[in-house]
Amino acid sequence: MIYLETIIALVLLVAFIHFYFTRKNNDLKTALFTEHIGSNTEIKKTLAMGLYLRFRKEITENPPKYSVLYIKEDPITFESFVAKIIEKTKGGSTWVSPPSGDFGVDFEHRTEDDLFLGQVKCYQGDLSYEPIALIHSNMIKQGAIGGYVITTGSFTSAAREYADGLNVELIDGVKLIELWLDGLRNAEQEIKEFIPELI
Repeated sequence: MIYLETIIALVLLVAFIHFYFTRKNNDLKTALFTEHIGSNTEIKKTLAMGLYLRFRKEITENPPKYSVLYIKEDPITFESFVAKIIEKTKGGSTWVSPPSGDFGVDFEHRTEDDLFLGQVKCYQGDLSYEPIALIHSNMIKQGAIGGYVITTGSFTSAAREYADGLNVELIDGVKLIELWLDGLRNAEQEIKEFIPELI
């Protein structure tokens, strides 16, 4: 009987050691992959383009046929996607406006005492100053202390100039990818803190 218990104990010990080193190896690979993506601008630009294709509004006549591998959603879903990223990376809570009658405010971001307003554009080109002017006008009307204009593309130089000093954060496609990755890291860290004995 002692012989059998010793064998079972050894098998369990070997299984635990194997699990421990496999997990450490996987953690290292994940960290290296995340670090590589985080430091590679070309990958971030490709991912930003992927977000544009995932959420863009399709033409109704002869829409393209996509692979079953791709995730395809509409621009309205993009607003919720971005609001979740803001919530995960900047804290607080977000509320997504109904798609019509929002006067250019796609979501509200509330922290403990402050209100921020956001406008989201699934856009292939560089945005001009108009979305910035619209969100800034809404900030004044609603007493918000800041705002976001977020796009899958980028901003014209005139738009960047216009936003200067308005407390409107311009988030282009590359910055959005960085925030998305940060949000994923934050969620992973929360899981590790919530269940430390499993990690």
